[in-house]
Amino acid sequence: MHLTRLGHSCLLVEAAGARILIDPGAFSHGFEELTGLDAVLVTHQHPDHIDVERLPLLLEANDGARLVAEPEIAAQLHESGFEVTALHPGDSASFAGATVTGAGGTHAEIHADIPLVGNVGMLVTGEGEPTLFHPGDSYDAAPEGVDVLALPLSAPWARVGMTVDYARAVGAASVIPIHDAIVSSTGRGVYVRVLKQLLPETSRFHDPEAGAAWECPA
Repeated sequence: MHLTRLGHSCLLVEAAGARILIDPGAFSHGFEELTGLDAVLVTHQHPDHIDVERLPLLLEANDGARLVAEPEIAAQLHESGFEVTALHPGDSASFAGATVTGAGGTHAEIHADIPLVGNVGMLVTGEGEPTLFHPGDSYDAAPEGVDVLALPLSAPWARVGMTVDYARAVGAASVIPIHDAIVSSTGRGVYVRVLKQLLPETSRFHDPEAGAAWECPA
């Protein structure tokens, strides 16, 4: 499995013969230049996870790619004319030799006065491949058997103690940061240092260079 970080929560996942793009949002850059995609996955409706203005260009350049999304944003995209498949928690979809399974269901609470929206984390598996989990914007789902956790680093709905506890609960051997566009480079460094200090000894924090493919440890 190879991962490429394209800013904020956007990941290109290359595994089991499939090229899968997760959360091409407004804070991410370079995804619109990709070709040869098998799937575009969307965890939830917030614009930092789905850029509806650049999405048509992405799909035009990847004519065979399936658009798969959390049910609420899938309904919105369908109304806007997109051909999209809703992925409910527990449902699976296959692309080449890779399988994507939905987990969770609800976005983390930002404030009691802000209505909750749907959020479906994406578990990517494939024979002979590490298992990746991208949780979207929630720490609720902690699937078993995760080898690589894409960990939201900073968010209006989280504090660093929650982030550490979630990484410990998942217990992945490898942790990579996502959801980091809302902090400065200085602030990001603070989060990274804290996580490196507090992750369990069985987890290793990786911070692959943005835009470069990173090979996940087996």
